[in-house]
Amino acid sequence: MLNDPLANALSTIKTAERKGRGRCIIQPSSKIIGGVLSLLRDMGYLGSYEYVDDGKAGIFQVELLGNINNCGVIKPRYPIKRNDLDRWESRYLPARDFGLLILTTTEGVISNYDARKKGIGGKLLAYVY
Repeated sequence: MLNDPLANALSTIKTAERKGRGRCIIQPSSKIIGGVLSLLRDMGYLGSYEYVDDGKAGIFQVELLGNINNCGVIKPRYPIKRNDLDRWESRYLPARDFGLLILTTTEGVISNYDARKKGIGGKLLAYVY
């Protein structure tokens, strides 16, 4: 039984990166996982990805670039204010301006850099570096 699909997806990506594979399959799919994958693609951590409808929950086929050292979900999903981003970055990221925190906000899934520019807070989903 799968309790957290996002945790399973990031674990699959991290395992495939460590084994040196070029592709991985993430199943089941969701809007949150799609938003996280598009953010990681835009930030240069992943290559392209493709959604395949298998008649059930769907599959993401992800191209890996070998740029991820570590990634994971943040549980519980802490609500953060726009002023608290520095505290959470120092807690989950190894150095300043290295890696990113992924947040879910009213404007969708965004990184900590975009949240700082827009001046909004949200809930922490994951970290990647």
